[in-house]
Amino acid sequence: MIFSYNNKSIHYQISGKGPAVLLLHGFLENGGMWKEMLPLLSKKATVLVPDLPGHGKSDVYGETHSMEFMAEVVHELLKHHKIGNVSLVGHSMGGYVALAFMEQYPDMVRQVIMLNSTTFADSEERRMNRDRAIELIKKNKSLFIPVAIQNLFAEDTRDQFTAEIRQLIDEANQIPVDGILAAIRGMRDRKDRSHILKAFDGSKLILAGKKDLIIPLSDSKQAAIETGTTLIEVDSGHMTLVENVKEISRIVHFIE
Repeated sequence: MIFSYNNKSIHYQISGKGPAVLLLHGFLENGGMWKEMLPLLSKKATVLVPDLPGHGKSDVYGETHSMEFMAEVVHELLKHHKIGNVSLVGHSMGGYVALAFMEQYPDMVRQVIMLNSTTFADSEERRMNRDRAIELIKKNKSLFIPVAIQNLFAEDTRDQFTAEIRQLIDEANQIPVDGILAAIRGMRDRKDRSHILKAFDGSKLILAGKKDLIIPLSDSKQAAIETGTTLIEVDSGHMTLVENVKEISRIVHFIE
């Protein structure tokens, strides 16, 4: 389906009946990443799955897609469907968007699940790495994407997921350069929202991969302690929903 926002298009899926759940994908991904979870979740919930701005089939809106801007976009999508409260499930960048949504629209959030994500802002080193990535992508995004996608998977299990990695690379190559750059700038410039998750008194969960190269397990443990959030450690890298499919039913069970 297509939602018109500021004279451009946001593509999304909606399915199921029941309490609303918003699934927010990560960087270089699209709504298709939730394909294994969607049938299970749709049995008990109304599930909205957008392609975030500049990703999938959704349009690019500017030089920077801040987390606040993407939260505003999905908020308008929820309003369009007359949804007043929602469970948020965000993978990686989608978790950053979920936290921005919680800050801007706290009364709408029923619960939050962060998959391979963090409450912390980028370190100075990470910000510098993002700046280097921006310059590389401007010259040749095809040099950046394969390395970025492979790093989402645990080093010792990549050979098991060659088909999945190939598909993710192919899909990421379809993202316009401007969309990739806008997301990187938004992630680079995001602020620490640990206090937002700490203040939230609803159900909250952080699911972390023990072999995650993007969000180290140590960061997830620290975030969970600082925010009083339940932490589940799983045997995976950054792509838990691909690398450890059995966790999907566990996540679906946790969603209210």
